[in-house]
Amino acid sequence: MKWVVGILVVVAAGLTLAGCALTAKDIPYPVLEAKYGGPASHYMDLPGELRVHYRDQGRADGPAVVLVHGFAASLHTWEPWVTRLAPDYRVISLDLPGHGLTRAPEGYVAAQATNVAVVDELTRRLKADRFVIVGNSMGGGVSWAYALAHPERLNGLVLVDAAGWPREDKGNEKPPVVFKLLGNPAGRALLRNINPRPLATRGLKSAYVDEAVVTPAVVDRYVELALAPGHRAILTSGRDGPQRRVDRSVFATIKTPTLVMHGEADTVIDVAAGRGLASAIPGAKLITYPGVGHVPMEQIPDRSAADLKAFLASLPPT
Repeated sequence: MKWVVGILVVVAAGLTLAGCALTAKDIPYPVLEAKYGGPASHYMDLPGELRVHYRDQGRADGPAVVLVHGFAASLHTWEPWVTRLAPDYRVISLDLPGHGLTRAPEGYVAAQATNVAVVDELTRRLKADRFVIVGNSMGGGVSWAYALAHPERLNGLVLVDAAGWPREDKGNEKPPVVFKLLGNPAGRALLRNINPRPLATRGLKSAYVDEAVVTPAVVDRYVELALAPGHRAILTSGRDGPQRRVDRSVFATIKTPTLVMHGEADTVIDVAAGRGLASAIPGAKLITYPGVGHVPMEQIPDRSAADLKAFLASLPPT
């Protein structure tokens, strides 16, 4: 426990030296919806008192593509791809509970299984009977879990710097300090009340690699959406309970046509994880990007979207 306390002291001291308050108040949903919603935004009430924010864009009669964001992100991370896919595809994106503009009840505990259930219920209600699911980071874990639970609904699976590959070798991973804090109860307690801005700025620059992409507007979006009522509690929940354990054999059971995309400079999830997933999933195609970090869809939107579209075009018609 001493090392945990040491980390917390260092973080708290850093925030104080930076002149930042150690606490931050919630931002009401109406304020956030006015700033980060818009004409494309819709909301759907789902079981469990969830009010899910989603967007259903592009060609209404086109093949459906469902986009699932990563931890602490939101559907906004996919907009560079949405604009490139919209002429030919129906593009559905959503904010998972604890993220973006999605509202969840007090005490809600996030988990991979509940996120899979949200994706399933939303797409059924939107009458997207079959689709390609695309996930980044944590959303990649949700996506491969969805492929295991509902293979009959999928035309394809795309894993973008996806979480979930079991391994001991962390390679070049140097995850932001926020992930270290999330790894223990004391750190999670701090994160529930702390001003997230300094940690977000540092973490985003590490994840994006290209600091030019980390504009003030991007930092504001991450910070302000993290301050939605209840979000910090959800983001720091579900880490003490039993975790789903998987090994290589689990991924070998995925039969859905799969594309694995991974930035070679990713310090959050090492490219070795992408290579592992591609080698374990039968027939999976692997594309890696030199000099690219954790979010290729934002760092290199033209190239990564072109690779995605080539994969989508290669899938058998349904």
